[in-house]
Amino acid sequence: MSGPITVVELRRKPGCQDVPVPRYMSASAAGMDVCAACEVDVRIAPGEVKLVPCGFYMAVPMGYEAQVRPRSGLAIKHGIIIPNSPGTIDADYRGEVCVILANIGPEEFVVARGMRIAQMVIAPVTRADVVEVDSLDQTDRGSGGFGHTGV
Repeated sequence: MSGPITVVELRRKPGCQDVPVPRYMSASAAGMDVCAACEVDVRIAPGEVKLVPCGFYMAVPMGYEAQVRPRSGLAIKHGIIIPNSPGTIDADYRGEVCVILANIGPEEFVVARGMRIAQMVIAPVTRADVVEVDSLDQTDRGSGGFGHTGV
């Protein structure tokens, strides 16, 4: 990784020229909105999980990932979440970008072609070597986890 990137290469899937490519919706947005490229409406019943195609392929630069995150408006208004959030698109993946959506809301949700369904953040990746040791250094927290400091 030689420095911040400014370009991510993208290729549309044939037949998806009508679907907007990922784009920032405001000058300071951290994430680009990603749209659905489904052939027919995708109906997600309460409790269901569906894979929604996005109609493009991308080449994330080495040393980076694309994080796929939920859109807050869909989450609060309809209970639409991304269950593996954030989803990761690795730098060596070249298949169609798709988004896993889950409905935790009380009503069926319909995803239509061109609908903004997720946001995507391009982020640097740090890789580390894992080294097995006999003991770890001690801290004040120790093994306290999952709510050990109160609610």
